[in-house]
Amino acid sequence: MPDDNLSSQYYSAIAIEHFQNPRNVGEIVDSDVEGQVVNPVCGDEVKFFFRLRKNKDAQERVIESVSFQASGCPATIATSSIATEMLIGLSLSEASQLTRLDYAEAVGGLPKSKQHCSVLAEAVVQQAVTNLRLKDQSSMKETT
Repeated sequence: MPDDNLSSQYYSAIAIEHFQNPRNVGEIVDSDVEGQVVNPVCGDEVKFFFRLRKNKDAQERVIESVSFQASGCPATIATSSIATEMLIGLSLSEASQLTRLDYAEAVGGLPKSKQHCSVLAEAVVQQAVTNLRLKDQSSMKETT
């Protein structure tokens, strides 16, 4: 597939920069919640780690830091990297409103055959939000 070639013919300068120098890589050991997704077709895998804090003005938690681990093509790594930068400082509801199109646009667009990489970023955030809700529900049951 020609667009696997990491060149400016297929990828934006932003995507190439984020692939070559990914941000926020690695595990946050004391993370509050994690999300992990695998694309069953291509095998790309992404895991995000979130550290949260309470927003002083509201009840909702805000993403204080986020990091990722990924195995996959350059587009998966670049999209995951830029997603972590986009998510820091957002509330969980704001983060859950971001779509694959937001991530693809932020990385400067993706070749048609690589658009599924932005779906992974959206899906991993949605899974982390779901995991946090389940964790909160479980905590509430334990205290009652």
